[in-house]
Amino acid sequence: MSENPASKIEEKNPEKETSIPEETVSNATIAEFEENSITELKEDDIPKNIPAADDSSSRINKSDLETAGFTLDEFASLLSKYDYNFKPGDIVNGTVFALESKGAMIDIGAKTAAFMPMQEVSINRVEGLSDVLQPSEIREFFIMTEENEDGQLSLSIRRIEYQRAWERVRQLQKEDATIYSEVFATNRGGALVRVEGLRGFIPGSHISTRKAKEELVADFLPLKFLEVDEERNRLVLSHRRALVERKMNRLEVGEVVVGAVRGIKPYGAFIDIGGVSGLLHISEISHEHIETPHSVLNVNDQMKVMIIDLDAERGRISLSTKALEPEPGDMLTDPQKVFDKAEEMAARYKQMLLEQAEEGEDPIAVMTI
Repeated sequence: MSENPASKIEEKNPEKETSIPEETVSNATIAEFEENSITELKEDDIPKNIPAADDSSSRINKSDLETAGFTLDEFASLLSKYDYNFKPGDIVNGTVFALESKGAMIDIGAKTAAFMPMQEVSINRVEGLSDVLQPSEIREFFIMTEENEDGQLSLSIRRIEYQRAWERVRQLQKEDATIYSEVFATNRGGALVRVEGLRGFIPGSHISTRKAKEELVADFLPLKFLEVDEERNRLVLSHRRALVERKMNRLEVGEVVVGAVRGIKPYGAFIDIGGVSGLLHISEISHEHIETPHSVLNVNDQMKVMIIDLDAERGRISLSTKALEPEPGDMLTDPQKVFDKAEEMAARYKQMLLEQAEEGEDPIAVMTI
């Protein structure tokens, strides 16, 4: 009777138990085991020229690195790229991996996860972190502070948006662009709007509308830039300038327009000409001297005026009735005569402008003749 092959294995390894139960071992299993067993090395199979561990010939020489295509200095420079040194003011890429009630945990490759507070998630108002961030999202973050005692950095998205918003606003001002923005609040001095997420102010003197300021909330207004100062956090805009520019595209110096007196000041009267306001200075009412505009004009008076200057940069339209007087003093004695002959006098005025321009003189000097 033949011996059980499994017993031979046990005899060869008396101190080692097989992990395969005897009753499950088959001839095929044993054959596979023997076929895959490690062959014992013979002395002739070992190389004769292996250096010892303390042999200097086994160490890498500087020349070996040079022949490899880069120097030790280049190797050190390569390693320095992975020596992360995070500083406040840096902008880094990070991965969102947790959204919490007070902020978000961000992996930026530092030894500890960085934290972004809720108030730093956006320059605009948001209901929650999920309005801006999603788990696993990769984006840029601004480092606000040094590491705290736990080795954690504080991050911000709002700071990045703030910097880029000022850059865009400066570019818009440089291009003298007209923008549209919604009024979200008013105060005694004017109206408040947001431009690229930044808070802007429209002084009351630069709001051209018949509405009360309180009624402007939620209205979208065309606006021009008056002041862009990031250091002082001042963004001042003009509704009047935007309207004047639009109107100016259809107006020209020497043109007669119909307007209504909307306000009278000691220095002159403001005339509404098709939705924009022009100034009829006291010196431009008549050739004759007058003490106050109130002696000649009343609020809501309808009248004809001539445009004598268009200042798009300052958003001003200058008007005159003096240049329309057939005789000096007619605005004081017979205003209707002035309005009846306005177009005729304007044509003469334009001719004088042309002559003055050909002679190289100041056209505005014509008005004083």
